[in-house]
Amino acid sequence: MEAQQLIAWALVAVIGAATPGVDLMIVLRSTLFHGRRSGFAAVVGVEVGHAIWAVASLVGLTALLAASTIAYDVVRIAGACYLVWLGCMAIWKSLPRNRSTDTETAAPAPQNPIDAARSGLISNMLNPKVGVFYISILPQFLPTEATAGGWGLLLVSIALAVGIIWHSAIVLAATRARSVLTRERVRIWLDRTSAAVMIALGVRLATDH
Repeated sequence: MEAQQLIAWALVAVIGAATPGVDLMIVLRSTLFHGRRSGFAAVVGVEVGHAIWAVASLVGLTALLAASTIAYDVVRIAGACYLVWLGCMAIWKSLPRNRSTDTETAAPAPQNPIDAARSGLISNMLNPKVGVFYISILPQFLPTEATAGGWGLLLVSIALAVGIIWHSAIVLAATRARSVLTRERVRIWLDRTSAAVMIALGVRLATDH
């Protein structure tokens, strides 16, 4: 494989990582409302999900998902329900009757990093578009020689590295803005807005064919 192809794949990976979507929303919410540690944990969960989808595409498993309408729809609807549930729960917790006077003046509660990583992993694994992306794009960069498997792992590693760098930069940027964005009134409306966006992403995923 020529260096030009590696560079082209890296650019594809950058575009994929920088495109706003569910992964970005999960990482942002984890960082803004629970801190940098939870943000990085969410990044780990998201990238583990990407690794699973990418490896599955190399062995041909996601080809079944791309070829089967029923399988694709099952994963898509499950992912949509999960996103809508997360958004609705966030809005529910932000309502005045569900907030005590103590929580209104306190800083946002920390989150178990395992929970943040789990949210990132589940949201990514329940998004069939990630699998379709890898099964449709990755083969175009694979050589036909017997070393295709090794090159495939190299391409996956590049994509994961790009994703980790990009989302880590998002975590660091969100951490710097957290002192302003987590003020009580701003935090409430930011929480509701991000929850509404998450619900919209879920609805879009459910209605997208």
